[in-house]
Amino acid sequence: MTQGSATQTSHGPDTDHSTVTGLRTFSYGGGWQSTAALVLAARGEIDFGTFLFANVGADSEYPATLRYVAEHAAPFAAAHGIDLFELHRTRRDGSTETLYGRLMREGSRSIPIPVRMSNGAPGTRSCTADFKIKVIGRWLKAHGANATQPATVGIGISVDEIHRANARRCEPHERIVYPLLDLGIRRADCPRIIRSAGLPVPPKSSCWFCPFHRLTAWQDMRRDEPGLFDRACHLEDTLNDRRRTLDKDPVWLTRYNAPLSDVVPTADPLPFEDGDGTCDSGWCFT
Repeated sequence: MTQGSATQTSHGPDTDHSTVTGLRTFSYGGGWQSTAALVLAARGEIDFGTFLFANVGADSEYPATLRYVAEHAAPFAAAHGIDLFELHRTRRDGSTETLYGRLMREGSRSIPIPVRMSNGAPGTRSCTADFKIKVIGRWLKAHGANATQPATVGIGISVDEIHRANARRCEPHERIVYPLLDLGIRRADCPRIIRSAGLPVPPKSSCWFCPFHRLTAWQDMRRDEPGLFDRACHLEDTLNDRRRTLDKDPVWLTRYNAPLSDVVPTADPLPFEDGDGTCDSGWCFT
């Protein structure tokens, strides 16, 4: 796979950070925690003037998240003097690569998302590293971050998700911090913070085909966005068609060892949640 660079779209003031020492940025995911952090930054309660949204693709991010960023987060950031940059993974030839595009590329054997294997365990994933961490990392290094002068990168993990905080995963050019932990903010506090700024509460951010979705999230999609649910079923079918030609076991978007269309109920499911429903990296679902 050709390693690309990051392209950016500015959603805020045209500020040149390339000569600024002590670069401080926040990884913006478009969800509750990072939007609450955006509000706190606007209030001056946390010291971050640059937010970086690594968009894994217009065909990959949940459509409601992209609408929220464009219609609410970006105008709010601009109105409060905050830079909100939208970054994309690009190849050496300058073309943009998306996560869905990589999955659906003809002849591809790569499955970079954590699909469930035949034993129910999640497969190896590279989606977060390739389409978020590396994309943001390239932007940071292009703006002066290095091992001797690392950038500070805020991650939107809240107190109730403290198990997701893992500073040992830092790259040499970055220093990971968790400002919501420092302030004792829980995920349940985020809607109040967001509404206090006059913003609507965003949907939960993720790729629409993420295997970490809870069963209830899949059910909501089937009921409310049937076209998107059908696309997820088609993606799963495509991956398994390829695996059959390679004499490999099938993979699934849930842990139930069956096609998505069979395991996602059309009626109300039993009142339980299956798994934690989150990526453990902190770069997604925030």
